[in-house]
Amino acid sequence: MSHQRLGRGPSRPADPDPEPAPPDGGAPRPVRFVGWLGGLGCVAAGYGVFQFLFQVLPGSLGGETARYLVSAVSGLGTALAAWLAAALVRARAAAPARPAAAPAARPLPGPLPEVFASARAALVDQVSVVDDPDRGRLTGWSHSLGESTPSRPTSVGTAYGLQALLELGMTDGLLRPGELADTLWRLRLPDGGWSARSQGALARPEVTALVLGALARAGTSPERLAPEVDRCTAAFTRERDRPGRESTHVLTTVLRGLLRAAPRCDALPPLRETLVGGALSDPGRDHLRCWGYRLAPPYGPPSPPHTAQAVVALERAGRVLGESAAARAAREDGVRWLLSCPDAPHRACLDLENLREEVRRPRPDDPARHEVLNVRHFTASWIVRALLSRGALEVVRQDGLEDTWRELVDGAVAAVRAGQQDGVWSWGRGDSTELRHPVWMTYQGLSALRTHALWTYHPDGTAPR
Repeated sequence: MSHQRLGRGPSRPADPDPEPAPPDGGAPRPVRFVGWLGGLGCVAAGYGVFQFLFQVLPGSLGGETARYLVSAVSGLGTALAAWLAAALVRARAAAPARPAAAPAARPLPGPLPEVFASARAALVDQVSVVDDPDRGRLTGWSHSLGESTPSRPTSVGTAYGLQALLELGMTDGLLRPGELADTLWRLRLPDGGWSARSQGALARPEVTALVLGALARAGTSPERLAPEVDRCTAAFTRERDRPGRESTHVLTTVLRGLLRAAPRCDALPPLRETLVGGALSDPGRDHLRCWGYRLAPPYGPPSPPHTAQAVVALERAGRVLGESAAARAAREDGVRWLLSCPDAPHRACLDLENLREEVRRPRPDDPARHEVLNVRHFTASWIVRALLSRGALEVVRQDGLEDTWRELVDGAVAAVRAGQQDGVWSWGRGDSTELRHPVWMTYQGLSALRTHALWTYHPDGTAPR
């Protein structure tokens, strides 16, 4: 088995130049006049006070000597106060100007095309080509970018890398969607379907649906996808995968993937109804419906990333399947719940915090033991995609929440931009996991920024509304 790397590493943009200091042109003329007056006029001010007091103080104060003493002390005090005031003015004029508040560091090192170009360079540099004796030539990515040694492509990494490639619209031929799609087919398990690297040799519906969605997006024919769609839906039942059916993340992932791969699939309406029925009422936000990490008791606390995932899935299902009144009401409540974030400022509010969860399933070879899938949620990217959906904008206009919507979207987009460097997104440094630059996070970051750019682009020059 051999490994190769293609392309060259991404160039790192230079740090922006520091803001130049103001030119040293001396103090302004009014300040120089006050300084001069303090240096020369303080004696005159002191003498004037001395003369005034000496004339008005009564003789009965204690004789002429006492009048001289009181007047002299007052005059000296006045002269000293005038000199100190002038010195303070000179010192403040000589000190460099300080801004009212330190400017925030720019999270985006350049315009959006630069971020996309850097992401493209990273994907080209980090793609791995493996000649596998059993599966043939594999071209794709492992779970994480930037690993020290070339790694074998995985189903999840290659599926997300393929979707990132399609987001970037790469047409230079260095990475070909068809070659990546062929790799995904070669990574299919012997009994059909796909699984994550940590899940072993049993196909899992959420990974299978993810791969099928990427293949459909890359142009694979519905006829070729159909057998795998059937296997995925047959395995994703309450009897065969109860933990998956009760997981918001797993069900929304399956729903989104199948909507791309098989939009006329009979399993889609029941999956949507399960998602709608799994919403919970949040008394902390006017009893609006939202979603936790589970779709059945115990639901867990209301969750921004899971609510955003549900809104995105229901929005797409409505476009493909049509929308029932119950599904529409649940989706609109989810949008209103996201818009009711009580925290500020929204660039760093609690609703934008990334989350982790575990999906636990009984192992097929030993039901007494559990398989654990670690899932990470890039919350800001999900909220951007949920609030920039067409259905969300209808809710915003209906409720008159344009200003709130704009503030929340701007904050979420700023958080997305801040998570990347040179076009690659990183999981927080405080996390002990080995995955520092997961491919899925870069795909989600690129998708969120591209969606925002399309929504804010106005060829006539008018401001977004």
